[in-house]
Amino acid sequence: MSISRHDRAEPAVRGYAVTHPPGVAALPIQAGWDQLLYTASGAMTISTPAGSWFIPPHRALWIPDGAQATVRNRSPAAVRNLYFATPLGVAPPRAQAVAVPERFGRELLLHAVRRCPLDLGDPVQAALLTVLVDQLRGLPEASVWLPWPADPRASDLATALLADPAAELTPLAHRVGASRRTLERAFGAETGLSLGAWRRRARILSSLDTLAAGGSVTQAAVEAGYATPSAYVAAFKQELGQTPRHFLNG
Repeated sequence: MSISRHDRAEPAVRGYAVTHPPGVAALPIQAGWDQLLYTASGAMTISTPAGSWFIPPHRALWIPDGAQATVRNRSPAAVRNLYFATPLGVAPPRAQAVAVPERFGRELLLHAVRRCPLDLGDPVQAALLTVLVDQLRGLPEASVWLPWPADPRASDLATALLADPAAELTPLAHRVGASRRTLERAFGAETGLSLGAWRRRARILSSLDTLAAGGSVTQAAVEAGYATPSAYVAAFKQELGQTPRHFLNG
């Protein structure tokens, strides 16, 4: 693996460790730097105009240089950031969530944050960066993306469904000023998901906040609008391929 050329007048990689309190904040954007945001504990939701990523523990999100995003978390979230100089060519061309494997991958990432800044002029730091980039480029994509419809009425409906997962669709459709059929077409065309599939995915992904904060499966099921924990677990496995606890533990 080769790393693209970089101006050695400044470090190639910067690191930042922070625990975000509950709330909403605009993600700082630094021109010339790609970001990797890793959740060590807790959960965060990172939103762009195109959609949102729900990032539970041991997942990370690549954010390319210049991308605008906001961060929301309902409980404290320990976040570890790596900023890569864009000329290194480390980040994928679009925002992308990845799963960080146990032990070596996670410890390597955390070690790099602690050792930052990394300078390519230092042989030890350059070697660390080479290993780190090799590992990061091989990470599997994580299924935590929720696309967002552009149609204003569909967007209003999506916001309402996230706020009240158990809400009836017909009254909500009337409230946003469109027929259910029109909204179905908008969701299918703009998100690639039927309205029902989008709603199920939104309910499951938004429940990750509750689970990451230590809430029970029963609590997550109730907040996500499911009548029973077993129905919630079945929907969770259908959407993400694992039970809630196995998924959360990475």
